[in-house]
Amino acid sequence: MPIPEDVTGEEIDKDVRQELQSLPKTLAEDVAKNLVMVARLIDEDPEGAYGYSRVALRLASRVAAVREAAGFAAYANQKYAEALAEFRAARRMTGTVELWPLMADCERGLGRPEKALDMAGASEVQKLDKAGQVEMRLVAAGARRDMGQLDAAIVTLQSSELASHSVQPWTARLRYAYADALLAAGRSGEAREWFAKAVEADRDGSTDASDRLAEIDGVEFTDALDEDEPAEDTPTRQDTQDTQDTQDEQDEQDDRD
Repeated sequence: MPIPEDVTGEEIDKDVRQELQSLPKTLAEDVAKNLVMVARLIDEDPEGAYGYSRVALRLASRVAAVREAAGFAAYANQKYAEALAEFRAARRMTGTVELWPLMADCERGLGRPEKALDMAGASEVQKLDKAGQVEMRLVAAGARRDMGQLDAAIVTLQSSELASHSVQPWTARLRYAYADALLAAGRSGEAREWFAKAVEADRDGSTDASDRLAEIDGVEFTDALDEDEPAEDTPTRQDTQDTQDTQDEQDEQDDRD
């Protein structure tokens, strides 16, 4: 796949660059450029990112960072079996647990919420940092919802992180998930309150909490002027023709009189 001229490979994280040092220099540069493209495209063009990840995987499948990038690209394209395999490979190579929540969410994607819940209760969760533990809680709540256990999903999300007034990178998503679960359980008043709290914490627009809040309030956003419809006070072509026809009939009547 073509690499834009502005991509040098130097843009990647220094830890990843260090991993690539085990490769011949030219090969390392090619892999780095493909990893840069994965990172650049994964949000806006996940299919494109996936293509570059496959190239990197063919070039350096024994590099953990490459397996991880391939996993993220597959995950972004809802290729959950493939993503899970890549995440497992990366974990075997590094021995870290950072990918544990994503692996559990892949189990959800494969229709195995019970497996995701088992992973939520595993000892690996205690080794995660705070962000990882919150992510695992979100996955567990999602698994509960997959199983139709709405009340259990709500309880799963109730935590010190949810109650905290401080805003962390995960705060908006956690409040949003809680509001959404409340709404699904028919508790619209509480859901509105938590969607509003999610809006307060969502500084980068990572959720559509504001839209959900407006939906609950019955607010509809429309364009100031719909080009397909005439303005209320502006006569249409048919209105003008009807007026002209009426005037012609009146003139004929006056001539007969």
